[in-house]
Amino acid sequence: MLMGHSAGIGDMLRGSASWRALKNHFPDAELHLLFLTKDKGAVSERLISRHQLLSSFHVIDKNIRGISDWVRLFKEFDRVVKRVSPDFIIDFEPHGLKSSFLCLYAKVKYGIRSLGVAEIPFRKYFYSISSEPSRKLKIQDYTDRYFVVLKALGIERGGIPIELEETPEAVKFRNSFRKRFSIPEDKELIGLNIGCGTPDALWKRPKLSLLREVLKQLQEKTNALLILTGASFEKDINQEFLKDYPLPAIDLAGQTDILELPGLIKSCRLFVSTDSGPYHMSVALRVPTLAVFVKDFPYSYHQHSWVSCNVLSSEKDIPLLVKEGLKLYENFKKKD
Repeated sequence: MLMGHSAGIGDMLRGSASWRALKNHFPDAELHLLFLTKDKGAVSERLISRHQLLSSFHVIDKNIRGISDWVRLFKEFDRVVKRVSPDFIIDFEPHGLKSSFLCLYAKVKYGIRSLGVAEIPFRKYFYSISSEPSRKLKIQDYTDRYFVVLKALGIERGGIPIELEETPEAVKFRNSFRKRFSIPEDKELIGLNIGCGTPDALWKRPKLSLLREVLKQLQEKTNALLILTGASFEKDINQEFLKDYPLPAIDLAGQTDILELPGLIKSCRLFVSTDSGPYHMSVALRVPTLAVFVKDFPYSYHQHSWVSCNVLSSEKDIPLLVKEGLKLYENFKKKD
């Protein structure tokens, strides 16, 4: 499988629904993911490399500055092909020029059949099989973009969610962190990820005063302990959130490795998050998730019973978020 989009955790996890659909359709098939990226070394790579649906994971730097980089690209692709020995290649990217050339190269040199999206004129000739252009479909969910190419195989999404399982590191963290931070075993937890700490994502953060009131009311009504997550560079925003916050809370920003974070999220009765990587991780783990957006953005929503996506832009939005959060929290308790 070839993918070449953003290296963000959410963008990569979105592909897992299509991986599940492929495994359902071809139970005995091994899935090997080759990720073409301009941001090689992103933290998401460590998480996805351990994904339970993948037999192997490979990364190639797709930055091209001249002929030497094209030579490098094909040499690295050769190494992956020789290691994996694929019977079939699926190019999930509808606009991927480099992935198109790699599929044609695999066909000519190795005789490997491939499938891609005929997004632009003549692109279908790079592949053995091609699906209809994505622009002809009304895609309302970002996850659905990965199913455009699969239509040629007769594979539909059918509501399949994204998925993620805890790594052994995550399970170990989940089983030990309560003792480490003196949290009683019977104390229920609400997780909060303010996140969006990179410059291009800052606009996704809601006003802290509004978010603070939502969490305050949720805590008051549940008597749960608030756990804040985040990367080390997001500790400042967590501390700003906690200024004058009247209820018990623990800030764990920078204290969980990416492989441990699923264990922390899985420990929560409810996970509240902005539109960031941990939001998608929580959804993939099937933890009750209250997603907080600053504006209506259905393309990034997950439509499942354990997820509620809401806009928080003014005080009038607070009651609905609290109501939705409590509903998820109580349904989780009943399920247990």
